[in-house]
Amino acid sequence: MDMNQIVGSHDILMITLDTLRYDAAVLEEENCPNLCGGGHWEKRHTPGSFTYAAHHAFFGGFLPTPATTDKTGHIRLFHSRNTGMKTHPHTWLFDTPDIVSGLQAEGYRTICIGGVIFFTKKVALARVLPGYFQQSFWRMTFGVTNPRSTEHQVNHALRLLEQTEQNERLFLFLNVSAIHGPNYYYVPGAKRDSIETQRAALRYVDGELGRLFAAMRRRERPVLCLAFSDHGTAYGEDGYEGHRLAHEVVWNVPYREFIL
Repeated sequence: MDMNQIVGSHDILMITLDTLRYDAAVLEEENCPNLCGGGHWEKRHTPGSFTYAAHHAFFGGFLPTPATTDKTGHIRLFHSRNTGMKTHPHTWLFDTPDIVSGLQAEGYRTICIGGVIFFTKKVALARVLPGYFQQSFWRMTFGVTNPRSTEHQVNHALRLLEQTEQNERLFLFLNVSAIHGPNYYYVPGAKRDSIETQRAALRYVDGELGRLFAAMRRRERPVLCLAFSDHGTAYGEDGYEGHRLAHEVVWNVPYREFIL
């Protein structure tokens, strides 16, 4: 798609499905009608192995890149202007340090609904990422310890949409925490996180996102939706547990872009 035609004419909804593994996402495609109703997950490589690093890259315009050695067909959606790097005519160039302030300069209201610890604003480090936005929100009910976190995040987003003028350009960012551990409570009787419990968490998330997608579709302008994971996580592969490490289950992430 030509982002120079998108920016200014479309609202933009960016959703990071925190810690979602590519293999888990693919296994659940048929059970995710909202995220995958119109297509399949694309396998990509993340620029960071944990939330803080990955989101710095995303907001700088460095979204996950196709997991292939052939990059000829890949067109970056966003790119900082005058960096000396070759860009494609369909790439939207911004003059600010990040895409959030770049979109704000184009007349967008920028809103962040946080999820995991790096969006809590409780300490200075956790204020960096939400600090990119004009408005940012976090509640305990949005966090990883609440099994209904996505429900609460979507409810908050719906209230904000009601307060936003229909003709106002909107960049809404949502960091979904439910898939991040702990997620064992999405499978009755489970005692620890696993691919199966992460898949169950994704099914829950997809069900809640349907309400947000429906509300965004009712807005005056069309909506570009970017949905992807910031990184995966290891559940014992080759002896590894968690993320912030260099293993393919961490670096391989699912990615989708579509018009609502």
